[in-house]
Amino acid sequence: MSKAFDVLIVGSGAAGLTAALNLAPERKVAVIAKGSLGEGATGWAQGGIAAVLEEGDTFEAHVNDTMIAGAGLNDKAIVEYVVGEAPAAIARLEQLGVPFATEGDGLHLTREGGHSHRRIVHVADATGRAIQTALEKAAAAHPNITLLPDMVAIDLITGRHAADFSTSGQVHGLYAYNKQRRRVEALTGRATVLASGGAGRAYLFSTAPRGATGDGIAMAWRAGCRVSNMEFMQFHPTCLYNLEVKNFLITEAVRGEGGQLKLPTTGERFMPRFDKRAELAPRDIVARAIDHEIKRLGLDYVHLDISHREPAFVREHFPNIYEKLLGLGIDITREPIPVVPAQHYTCGGVMIDRNGRTDAAGLYAAGEVTQSGLHGANRLASNSLLECLVFGEAAAKDILANWDSLPAMPKVRAWDESRVTDSDEEVVITQIWGEIRRFMWNFVGIVRTTKRLERAKRRIDLLRLEVAEYYKNFRVTPDLIELRNLVEVADLIVRSALSRHESRGLHYTLDYPATLPEARDTILVP
Repeated sequence: MSKAFDVLIVGSGAAGLTAALNLAPERKVAVIAKGSLGEGATGWAQGGIAAVLEEGDTFEAHVNDTMIAGAGLNDKAIVEYVVGEAPAAIARLEQLGVPFATEGDGLHLTREGGHSHRRIVHVADATGRAIQTALEKAAAAHPNITLLPDMVAIDLITGRHAADFSTSGQVHGLYAYNKQRRRVEALTGRATVLASGGAGRAYLFSTAPRGATGDGIAMAWRAGCRVSNMEFMQFHPTCLYNLEVKNFLITEAVRGEGGQLKLPTTGERFMPRFDKRAELAPRDIVARAIDHEIKRLGLDYVHLDISHREPAFVREHFPNIYEKLLGLGIDITREPIPVVPAQHYTCGGVMIDRNGRTDAAGLYAAGEVTQSGLHGANRLASNSLLECLVFGEAAAKDILANWDSLPAMPKVRAWDESRVTDSDEEVVITQIWGEIRRFMWNFVGIVRTTKRLERAKRRIDLLRLEVAEYYKNFRVTPDLIELRNLVEVADLIVRSALSRHESRGLHYTLDYPATLPEARDTILVP
């Protein structure tokens, strides 16, 4: 099976749907999702979008806050560009019907860690869900957008897949496994946009959705694109500690509205010992402080307490968190929340320019799959949805402006079905996946050492061989596709971490605790 479109978009979150809506007035677009359309990270976002909208706030202050959080590794020109585009991005979402919280005649703005002003636009504590719903509704209504759920991307179609091998280095679409029809299909297009999210599921504990297995990063790497700054994995400080609910995030805004981190043993508030900004310090500092106290005292968790605020205030600002935890027996208006850090965001990824272009002709990327220069060594809270909106639109505009120069479509070879066998057992996938997630958590987590990283690298080298052999001799399944990508991105993370001989932002190593005078990106070349 082969289907042709003008543009293919991998991922149905804020970045992918924004790109689709901007392309659709002129081009036929297909948006593929590995599961249902709303399963990605966008719908999970609780906090909001950072934008300068309050009197007294400035673009310069937002840029400065972003650069400080990113430990100077950010590309300042990109930061200025994205921050400058934020108010217009918010206005476009309002036009789509996103019901942002209001106060008086304007939008209600909250504050989060690392921000010097109130500038977080939100929909209570379910901003991502409201944005996802509005974008999905608009996309579904557009005649030029085809939504394709249950399609698992396998590999980008490049010159080696063309019948005449004449287009080396160019991307012409992708092969994807159709979960409903249980077969591989070729989807072709003049341009392809990767908006597939991050690689959080490489870790044992993560707030990322189940599908965050680094698919876009791995596919772009195999297609010859550079990957950058994969060592910078953000760990959210406050994930609910619950043995049954393993990835429920407690938004940054709880601390922004006065929530305090305390030791469960004594009730002591400990963040002032680590940073003068206390609970409003950037996430890497807060996560390391919690990790330090947990390890120092042998705790399972610490407490996040907002019960000193008026109950009505708590219920109004955090209705979803309140209801969720009440169902688990925790009344946050009267008692603290047990929390632990968990992997939350992939700050590195496929290298792109201001227009979302990658190294491969015809291939663009936007959102968490990328390293755009916005986040540097640590993402500032609520800049992620903003990045999706700005670069989703930028990629679409560049595709439309340069349509005539995009790669022409070659004749593409069909997927080789001769490799399909049942010569092995699917339990192998479960076993290797579990191994990766556990040693990545233990050896490549919040605090690192060279010895731990080297141990992880040795295990990855063995598992890469095992997965490659398994992939050659077993039928394609969604789990196998994800495992193949997972071992690839785990290797990229460890290689990047080993090459950085300093501690900066999210990369903290006991062997190199100092920060070098010059901030440099880690760039891996295929």
